[in-house]
Amino acid sequence: MTPTMRAAVLQAPGEITVEERPVPLPDPGDVLVRVTAVGICGSDVHYYREGRIGPFVVEEPLVLGHESAGVVAAVGDGVDASRIGERVSVEPQRIDWSSAQARAGRYNLDPQVQFFATPPVDGAFAEYVTIPAMFAHRLPEGISDEAGALLEPLSVAVAAARKSRLGVGDHVLVTGAGPIGLILTQVARALGASEVVVTDVSEDRLRLAETFGATRAVVADTDLSELRADVLLEASGAPPAIHAGLRALGPAGRAVLIGMGADDVTIPLSAVQNRELEVTGVFRYANTWPTAIELVRSGRVDLDRLVTGRFSLEQTAQALEAAEDPRSLKAIVHPS
Repeated sequence: MTPTMRAAVLQAPGEITVEERPVPLPDPGDVLVRVTAVGICGSDVHYYREGRIGPFVVEEPLVLGHESAGVVAAVGDGVDASRIGERVSVEPQRIDWSSAQARAGRYNLDPQVQFFATPPVDGAFAEYVTIPAMFAHRLPEGISDEAGALLEPLSVAVAAARKSRLGVGDHVLVTGAGPIGLILTQVARALGASEVVVTDVSEDRLRLAETFGATRAVVADTDLSELRADVLLEASGAPPAIHAGLRALGPAGRAVLIGMGADDVTIPLSAVQNRELEVTGVFRYANTWPTAIELVRSGRVDLDRLVTGRFSLEQTAQALEAAEDPRSLKAIVHPS
């Protein structure tokens, strides 16, 4: 192993450079992962274009990328050396296990969490990263490195499905047929939903949703007030979709808001009150990787089909730009 590595670094909005950096050393309890695949997320594109997402502002050079997989190249003290050579999916966060939220099992809500590619924490557009060994999840044979990277957005979908208490026979509405919406559609069917209606503004995306398991795919302005769904999984972040989705829920319906959108939106309060709707959000995930891995291993969720472009580390800027194309689902960067 050489002492230096390449990393794609965001220097300013719209400016990515590839530079040499020291290979990080794994601390006790950590593993060093040689990164083989990194998915592009919408948050990466926001940072690349605007240099910020809400209160998170890029104030110094930052390595983006938090959906990653690779191979364990070295281990820190206290980690079994037999893990070297193991293919892993990276759960991209470091937790303060003394925090009240972590002790309660909600480590995703730890206020001191250090999350990849969230300023000032560097991400995975690099040849090597370190991560706590417990968050380097072994990939079974048959799961590709690219799918291993996309276990991260699948984990968001698993967390949202758990929040909604989605179960066998439920009628589900998914608003937004982007990558997360298409993954949510598969997860809903895998968990036994009898009906999964998907809405989007793009007819191309709607046709794609049908191939991913949607029982019905309709344009976003369709009146669904008589749908009476049990569960709303809102993946667009668009205020009209949130409003229409809540009105489409039946009595005691459960809504989980997943998509990033405006800080403030209006909701149909009378529908929420009169039907006793539950409305909640989901922030990342906790304890989801084992379920996500099994969904892919069993064939109930197909992540490889989401990949629409592959790029080298030197092409990271091109990958970020490609991710903005409406025809793109998931662009993957291969640092190694």
